[in-house]
Amino acid sequence: MDWEAFAERMATMARDLLAQESLDATLERISACAVEIVEGCDAAGILVLHGERVETLAPTESMVVRSDRLQQRLGEGPCFDAAVRLSGERAFRIQDFTRPQERWATYVGRARELGIGSMMGFLLYTWQENLGALNLYSRRPAAFTKASETAGWLLASHAAVAFSSARTADQLQQALETRHTIGEAMGILMERLKITEDDAFALMRRVSQERNVKLRDIARQICVSGGLDG
Repeated sequence: MDWEAFAERMATMARDLLAQESLDATLERISACAVEIVEGCDAAGILVLHGERVETLAPTESMVVRSDRLQQRLGEGPCFDAAVRLSGERAFRIQDFTRPQERWATYVGRARELGIGSMMGFLLYTWQENLGALNLYSRRPAAFTKASETAGWLLASHAAVAFSSARTADQLQQALETRHTIGEAMGILMERLKITEDDAFALMRRVSQERNVKLRDIARQICVSGGLDG
């Protein structure tokens, strides 16, 4: 591993991640950088858990999605464990899928059929939150060395900060858009029904509760249709 060249690429990547214009673009760049920077990596993606449901973000190949789904069905696997932060561990590596494994034995046996030869998983976290796991795959057995693991861990550390920052910005943007939509919907109701601002908001909230539909979705409906029909 040429660590000097790696450091330069990491610096470029860190600036590049912060320059992305959306959360999706940031995550896609993280996965792409894993393939570009970590020796032996053929595919990458980010696994996020919602309860016991697995979501795959920014996969570079379908193999990543199939692996995550397999881990969800089995309830085991290095990336699944990294995402739930079992035993305080933050990095996992399966050296060779062609050999029997004591840990994750069922997953390894099934994952060979997906064309996976070796893999690593890294927890994506900041001091405030656990974001998921960055998954790196190779089609070749024993493709990842200790140097590869170190490189992956360094990449994951930068990626977690970029992921958290991009998600915060995305949530803020969504909040601003929701606020604007609700305000526009209230104005439509005030004009059509000749009611006050407080009454318009109370009406929207009541309909939201009665229909079990989020307030922002009720607001979008009003903006599109001009009312609360249906």
